[in-house]
Amino acid sequence: MLKGKRVTLRAIERGDLPLLCQFNNDVEIELAGGGDPPYPQSLARMEADYESKVSKGGRDDPWFAIVVEEQLIGQCALHNFDDFGGSCELGIGIGDKTYWGKGYGKEAVQILLHWAFRYRNMRRVWLTTTGDNARAIRCYLACGFQEEGRQRKHVWSGNAADYVDFVYMGIMKEEWLKELEKETPE
Repeated sequence: MLKGKRVTLRAIERGDLPLLCQFNNDVEIELAGGGDPPYPQSLARMEADYESKVSKGGRDDPWFAIVVEEQLIGQCALHNFDDFGGSCELGIGIGDKTYWGKGYGKEAVQILLHWAFRYRNMRRVWLTTTGDNARAIRCYLACGFQEEGRQRKHVWSGNAADYVDFVYMGIMKEEWLKELEKETPE
């Protein structure tokens, strides 16, 4: 379990699946995540995937429930680990829209970055988002990410008559350490 001031990241539990399934089937949330068509996902399939992972035993993977005051509000993860290159991809979704724009996603990202750089010894964390997801881009920039590239008009967002840019962002460990210094008063 990873704890911030207001946000806790913990392992996904079986009881979380119905609400996560609702989040995963909300077209607005899926399109905000960027890059994926909004395909439906059944609770039965989520449960089967969950049971498959649990049946293998061992440790859980870095897929976390985002919890605020004991309320599940979303999920986040680190994936696509390149241990040789020292990088991984960050993904996050705040599924409960009443928590959008209140800094919970930013805190969850900061907790994940701390875990990636301090405990997984990554040297770089990267992510992708759509160019029309201004809220997410502001969050990532505030956490120290920099835009690293764009694929122009690459993703259909469902909210526009045209395709939107696919944005690549990343943060290096040394940049993250500088962000920490800014937040720590002397």
